[in-house]
Amino acid sequence: MREPDVFTAFVAGHQRRLQRTAFLLTGDWQLAEDLVQTALAKAWVRWAGITRTEQPEMYVRRVIVTTYISWRRRRWRGEVATAELPDHGEPADLQAEAASRLLARKLLAALPARQRAVLVLRFFDDLTETEVAAMMGCAVGTVKSQTAKALARLRADADLVAWHGQEVPR
Repeated sequence: MREPDVFTAFVAGHQRRLQRTAFLLTGDWQLAEDLVQTALAKAWVRWAGITRTEQPEMYVRRVIVTTYISWRRRRWRGEVATAELPDHGEPADLQAEAASRLLARKLLAALPARQRAVLVLRFFDDLTETEVAAMMGCAVGTVKSQTAKALARLRADADLVAWHGQEVPR
């Protein structure tokens, strides 16, 4: 199989998972698509070497995380959020699910980039602490401390306590 065909097959088989990770990091589908496309463009340049590692998905995930963190460091983002959406859809039957998703996005968005990345990789992508540490280029202890700080910050959030109806379990 030719190298472009292998890359195309990789993208077809992994794009949804990579995009989900990027969405959880960015909180925006369009930005997540841009992030995945940027990561795939960076991966394509080194694809021959990446495929020799036998873990191309982990490599691309790492590119996504490091690119996301570097994007978060930029001051100007080019878009300005508005208080109200211009269009209003019909109320959904699944309001509780939508409310919990919005709360999760709000809580994740309030975290610093590294803490958010650790939570997304550990709990949404179900990676081990060792895998997260390797992906982020840090020690396992750093992953543990960033996870603990992020979870403590989430547990202390008044919106989460109000939504849950009591103190959030540890």
